[in-house]
Amino acid sequence: MSASSFNSVLLGISNMLKEENLEQLKFLVRDHIGKQKLERIKTGHQLFEILTERGQLGKDKANYLCQLLRQVQRDDLSEKLSNWEVQQEDPKYGLSDTERDKLDIATEVIRDNLGRNWRKLGRKLRLGETKLDSIATRQPTDLEETAMELLKEWRKIRGPEVQTKELIAALRDCQLNLTADKIQEKLEQKGLSSSD
Repeated sequence: MSASSFNSVLLGISNMLKEENLEQLKFLVRDHIGKQKLERIKTGHQLFEILTERGQLGKDKANYLCQLLRQVQRDDLSEKLSNWEVQQEDPKYGLSDTERDKLDIATEVIRDNLGRNWRKLGRKLRLGETKLDSIATRQPTDLEETAMELLKEWRKIRGPEVQTKELIAALRDCQLNLTADKIQEKLEQKGLSSSD
């Protein structure tokens, strides 16, 4: 897991941040970073550097930044960072771009719609109780974050065999048909098939 590829992802995220996003991020971290330091920050990568120095960001510690990005309505950038983490954790991660796009769409829909049913879905995806308890401990109150952790663990375990149609089938097995339908609808809007 190279630090330089992590820095490349951070630089990419920094370049995609709007000035308004950067100001919002600075506001969210103002309790951790002194006012003078904050005033000197003009780019995302400068902010990321300070978070790294303070031990709040690193190639094994991207969750905090993912949460901050979601709080400033940049789910796209949060996903980019989460997906990088998943890929790094599984060196055999050999998904096609199409399947990766489909999984990203499914992940977004599930995160926004799963709620308290995350444990039921986890069982259908064959994650053990110990793994589910670990996820619950890491994310005790934020159900969206819990859903993200669940899907990240599932993708890690399944590796290159991971498929969107498995997720949809598991949702249907849990009687979460509305969420499964939303995924299929979104995939069709993007010209992607859920059955491939």
